[in-house]
Amino acid sequence: MSASYPALRLRRTRASAWSRRLHAETVLTPADLIWPLFISEGQGVEEPIASLPGVSRWSVDHIVARAREARDAGIACIALFPNTPPHLRTAGGEEALNPDNLMCRAIRALKNAVPEIGVLTDVALDPYTAHGHDGLLDEGGYVLNDRTAEVLVGQALNQAAAGADIIAPSDMMDGRVGLIREALEAEGRVNVQIMSYAAKYASGFYGPFRDAVGSRGLLKGDKKTYQMDSANAEEALREVALDLAEGADSVMVKPGLPYLDIILRVKSEFQVPVFAYQVSGEYAMIEAAVAAGAAERDAVVLETLMAFKRAGCSGVLTYHALHAARLLAA
Repeated sequence: MSASYPALRLRRTRASAWSRRLHAETVLTPADLIWPLFISEGQGVEEPIASLPGVSRWSVDHIVARAREARDAGIACIALFPNTPPHLRTAGGEEALNPDNLMCRAIRALKNAVPEIGVLTDVALDPYTAHGHDGLLDEGGYVLNDRTAEVLVGQALNQAAAGADIIAPSDMMDGRVGLIREALEAEGRVNVQIMSYAAKYASGFYGPFRDAVGSRGLLKGDKKTYQMDSANAEEALREVALDLAEGADSVMVKPGLPYLDIILRVKSEFQVPVFAYQVSGEYAMIEAAVAAGAAERDAVVLETLMAFKRAGCSGVLTYHALHAARLLAA
């Protein structure tokens, strides 16, 4: 039988900083963070992204420098997203299969220069298509599932050959995880991980990301025929179950804070590594609040990241990763 007040005072263990640390139920470290980085063509290039204040596109040489910063801050992994030049974007996204494309050049440079940090690569066609969708379209503009999945397998193998450590399919095509896993096994790439964007919602929080990869002005229509409806939670569990059965090593929920309930349910149901993507719109809202004097950046950044961990995340993709890692080390 538990004690009651005044024998039990829950504030007792909160009275000092050392005691709060001792009784903390959730711990956040730099190793829990994945830093998304945007790649641009050129040499010595930094292109600030207006809708993502504090975030830039970087040429490959600068991406290597960012990876060294991440390593030195204790960040475990970086995630890469290319801004493919317009003249290389086609209806079929063929540049995704080019072994010397921007993504593959960045992967090779990173693994040569900073081999001790993990490299996660996005598998989807939206950075390569002229229409901004994640897959191939039929005459009516509908994204074709099976034909797209075939191309995604080639894209995944292309990135794995360049040295990617984690393949992260973000396209939401049915069956693509199993096909990618089978192809990786057939090529002997048994230690390449798959982190599936298993529960990726059709969200209004992606706008700044589309600016960053140059697809916002290209997108015809929306992505609601393949990304999930924000009204659905049970469907997310079905998506996760399928991807795990097909060979995913970990799963992702995207966006992040608006879907903490999904993170908690996925972790409780499956007890597997769950990651969240604190997406561009979430980052931009924090930065806007800071700029307006409505929030203090350090406190809000750490509080939101702790919320992901508390909900059950093994790690978080966040544009605040380097800043948070340095705060945690201070």
